[in-house]
Amino acid sequence: MEAMEKKTEIRTVGIMGAGAVGAYFLWGMRNLPCGTLCLIASGERKERLQRDGMIINGERFLYPVKTPEEAAGVDLLLITTKYGALPGLLEDIKTVVKPQTAVLSLLNGVDSEEIIGEAIGEEHMLYSLMRISSERNGNIIFFDPKETRGMWFGEKGIHQITPRAQAVLDLFAQTDCRCTWKEDIMAELWYKYAINISHNLPQAVLGVGLGCYEDSEHMSFLARKLWGEVMAVADARGIATRDYTLPCCSRKNAHLSTLQDLLAKRHTEIDMFAGAMIRMGKEAGIPVPYCEYTFHAIKALEEKNDGKFDYS
Repeated sequence: MEAMEKKTEIRTVGIMGAGAVGAYFLWGMRNLPCGTLCLIASGERKERLQRDGMIINGERFLYPVKTPEEAAGVDLLLITTKYGALPGLLEDIKTVVKPQTAVLSLLNGVDSEEIIGEAIGEEHMLYSLMRISSERNGNIIFFDPKETRGMWFGEKGIHQITPRAQAVLDLFAQTDCRCTWKEDIMAELWYKYAINISHNLPQAVLGVGLGCYEDSEHMSFLARKLWGEVMAVADARGIATRDYTLPCCSRKNAHLSTLQDLLAKRHTEIDMFAGAMIRMGKEAGIPVPYCEYTFHAIKALEEKNDGKFDYS
């Protein structure tokens, strides 16, 4: 980590992934000096972003779009893609990252940092998560800045602010992005993971709003069982555990990301959610039957959307 520890100022930032999470940073960092921020994309995607930009909370944003080769050596790389796209981006990430580059992976789940770290070196990784609820339709994205808690980040196994972490805090202090240092970021990552597994997935199976967990004892039962499985695996990995938490949402009809994907007939991040839990449960010797059921139920819903069960 020596090269990273010497990093005390961030002058250039690259964002890889122009979805809902990437949009938060594009919106929040809009007032940084020209040349600080760029999107990273290639081919048709680069052409589309250069031509159409992104509509964020009703405002059109156009940023410089660079190929991984053109963006190589940025001081900070934010990875904001969907989890399923990550394997295909590892070579691009390796191209962008140079000795001084710090990397924040804002993907859902608990293992993207390990996957990226294996490709570029763990010393580049800061661990992080996003606390945001947004709605997306193509390149049109909406979120409520007042209700968005933004990015939480930290150093794995280090409970004090390091020089590079302070550099990240200093950068975001110049923006409208909320950025919070967390001493035990691993516990926070697994807490969000438990929320996603227990709240994101059951509502997607039924196709109902987030209020179901408060209004139905049966949905509450399923959520608590899934939460328990996540915390059992977390405990086996030495992660601090927490008691079940009801969803915090002002709208009972709110749809989280998995249900949004299914309604839009997109494939979901179920491999990262329940799929990863099944793998980690097997590694720890801990049964996760509710995760297994939920995994197959949502995979079947994806197949339904793909037309596999169209027998007409």
